Amino acid sequence: VFPEDLPGIPPTRQVEFQIDLVPGAAQIAQAPYRLASSEMKELADQLQELTDKWFIRPSSSPWGAPVLFFKKKDGSFRMCIDYRELNKLTDGSFRMCINYWELNKPMVKNNYPLPRIYDLFDQLQGSSIYSKIDLRSGYHQLRVREEDIPKTAFRTRYGHYEFHDMPFGLTSALAVFMDLVN
Repeated sequence: VFPEDLPGIPPTRQVEFQIDLVPGAAQIAQAPYRLASSEMKELADQLQELTDKWFIRPSSSPWGAPVLFFKKKDGSFRMCIDYRELNKLTDGSFRMCINYWELNKPMVKNNYPLPRIYDLFDQLQGSSIYSKIDLRSGYHQLRVREEDIPKTAFRTRYGHYEFHDMPFGLTSALAVFMDLVN
């Protein structure tokens, strides 16, 4: 019933991810992190997969966050973008991670209410039938506002890329995703 992989750029929806910055915020451009040779191979593979699925595209943005990897429980790598600098601008296998820390600093935070786990458990009381759904690559199902796409840029030794859809690691991403789900 559900596709194994997402077909590409998500459809236009009422909710889109916005990266609103506090007044006076400067652009963040960080150099790529040094990666081990095994991580470089994984990076090349994941960049190709993300490009093939239309999740990312080459970028000439003045913005740029570095990439790092975390080892998953199964031994594979997860790529992450270090958005810590971007998140500071707000008022957030190997896993590829993009460091958006600096970008998150000047971002205006979305205060959409997140459910509390105890409230969710309370709603289940008295139920006898349960179901669940795993929204495969959930963040990739929400577009980034067109003028904010350059802010999602990340830098690697293989090139400079940006996301069409909401990347994991940015401030307010969870709140915006919950808004979409609700």
